[in-house]
Amino acid sequence: MAPYIFMEHNGIHIIDLNKTIVKIDEAADALQQIAKQGKKILFVATKKQAKEIIAEKAAAVGMPYITERWAGGMLTNFTTIRKAVKKMASIDKMANEGTFDNLSKREKLQISRQREKLEKNLGSISDLTRLPAALFVVDVMKEHIAVQEANRLGIPVFGIVDTNSSPKEVDYVIPANDDASKSIEIIMNAVCSAISEGLQERKVEKENEAGEKESAAPAEKKGGAGKTGRARIKRGDDAALNAKVADKYMKDIEGEE
Repeated sequence: MAPYIFMEHNGIHIIDLNKTIVKIDEAADALQQIAKQGKKILFVATKKQAKEIIAEKAAAVGMPYITERWAGGMLTNFTTIRKAVKKMASIDKMANEGTFDNLSKREKLQISRQREKLEKNLGSISDLTRLPAALFVVDVMKEHIAVQEANRLGIPVFGIVDTNSSPKEVDYVIPANDDASKSIEIIMNAVCSAISEGLQERKVEKENEAGEKESAAPAEKKGGAGKTGRARIKRGDDAALNAKVADKYMKDIEGEE
């Protein structure tokens, strides 16, 4: 993390937030291009501070996410994971066709529990029919297994990297506080806005390819690709990106005085 550290005081490392903002933009641009190609980005965050934010933001742009335990082999043994997803679909089919009604209470209970467990761990990736084009991780140290699997398969990794983590296995490093929900939310707003832009650009391009020039032309005149207006890091938000560390630093300074 040395290249991203602004200063150190009494063992407390302060991230250079100017570099953080630059890195957020770099990651957002790359994610926008991936979305524009119609590819999926898998978001991973199982820590308490990030789970709800990741689930809400990723779902809003139609991207898969993991907020419960990362199942080993989620990427490297994707075929097995797909079988589990198909199992979940087959249970749903049984319920819809009425086959479920012919089972005993005990069998119904067992299958229902199995369905709930699958939904909890795999529900958000049920539509992921192939490996994701990229992995976005909050806390690369906690999600190290996911990062290692992505590295092994050559899947680019985007990660929020705090001062206690190594950025070596991350392709797009976003140096920031991965323990503060506000910090995570700011970053997710920026990258998901970029993804939304990419999806909109893809939609317009497909319309053009289909020959619907009349509906696509206005979007091109206005800046083309129907841009949604990417969320930028606002003045004052930068403090939140490293809030806890900065707050502790200031208290130490005041104590010395």
